Amino acid sequence: MPINITMPALSPTMEEGNLAKWLVKEGDKVSPGDVIAEIETDKATMEVEAVDEGTVAKLVVAAGTEGVKVNSLIAILAEDGEDLAAAAAGAGDAVAAPSPKAEVAKPQEPKQEAVAAAATPVAKPAEAPVAKAETSSGERVFASPLARRIAKDAGIDVAAVTGTGPKGRVVKADVEAAIAGGVKAAPAAKSADAPAAAGAPTAPKGMSDDAVLKLFEEGTYEVIPHDNMRKTIARRLVEAKSTVPHFYLTLDCEIDALLALRKQLNDAAPMIKTEKGEAPAYKLSVNDMVIKAMALALKAVPDANVSWTEGGMLKHKHADVGVAVSIPGGLITPIVRKAEEKTLSAISNEMKDLAVRARSRKLKPEEYQGGTTAVSNLGMFGIKDFAAVINPPHATILAVGAGEERAVVKNGQIVLANVMSVTLSTDHRAVDGALGAELLAAFKRYVEAPFTMLV
Repeated sequence: MPINITMPALSPTMEEGNLAKWLVKEGDKVSPGDVIAEIETDKATMEVEAVDEGTVAKLVVAAGTEGVKVNSLIAILAEDGEDLAAAAAGAGDAVAAPSPKAEVAKPQEPKQEAVAAAATPVAKPAEAPVAKAETSSGERVFASPLARRIAKDAGIDVAAVTGTGPKGRVVKADVEAAIAGGVKAAPAAKSADAPAAAGAPTAPKGMSDDAVLKLFEEGTYEVIPHDNMRKTIARRLVEAKSTVPHFYLTLDCEIDALLALRKQLNDAAPMIKTEKGEAPAYKLSVNDMVIKAMALALKAVPDANVSWTEGGMLKHKHADVGVAVSIPGGLITPIVRKAEEKTLSAISNEMKDLAVRARSRKLKPEEYQGGTTAVSNLGMFGIKDFAAVINPPHATILAVGAGEERAVVKNGQIVLANVMSVTLSTDHRAVDGALGAELLAAFKRYVEAPFTMLV
């Protein structure tokens, strides 16, 4: 009998992905372990292997399709000796629930991908996975994306169209028949100036694309479509700022002792043999020491090492520190797990490896998902101070500015000192003002007495 291949969930939070490329074609024979497709998530491109043996009877979803839902049907295999045409006939229901054989894909190591955006977005195939609409009464209406687009262009309410597809789904032919039959157009959208219904909350919306484009003379700009990463960053930032009540705490840390200890430790690093010859076993950066200080501060103030959920507070046993890394087209936050337990040299070498693989899109999902806090450092760009946006489920993020010589008062005398400004953004639902101040004070103690991070 036919074997359904469905869109795999390549991470615990994945809901949809882009089918970037098929590495097989209809009629090809595949065996367990063969790489059959490349799936693009918001952070990486993953190779997917087959775990069943058979012949490709139908590629249901075309290469280049965006927004393919997890567990939706993407291809059909025919078993040995089975008629390909008969097996392919099962391709009509593109959202069939996964059968026992449906878990036919597993991710390999993420593959390096180009981030350059194409000049025009890739068109979606005709019968892509089912989309859902709602009637005015709240009922779900199942319709393919193509059918919804045609209905929208024709001004027809897709809820008024009778579906003849699998499970009553509205397909392209149904909409075309409705247009030919003169189905009533959908009611016009309410004017933006019309008053909202009493008690109905209204969310502020930005300018439409058309409104923005009208502000600029045609030919004076180039439209660069958003890639999946930029869309995800935008969505998560909007969610974070609209759902997490941020508040901010800033203080200055003197880092002369930290800089001196860093130099001593780097000078004492043993030499090891590498492919390029001898090199120091480690080379600590200020950021490595900031990561360690933040982890130890969370250990010292465990009530701040938490995540908010509606059902209860998650109090974490370890400080898993995410570190913002800029990559082409966006940013990613690889995580140093159990940073409070690791030596400075271990943190330094781990971060170098994570940063290199992050920039080449080779991180595994478990290496950048989760974490209990984060550090974002713009000091290398000369930024004095800034406030970072919390990345849920974190309750805190530390924004680190540049270390610079400033005049400070000590024992009634004005002297020069290297000072670094840091700003802690906190989720006020989980970390109150006094608790946040206690955490930041603990961080300052470790930074200004860095030898305490060694014991």
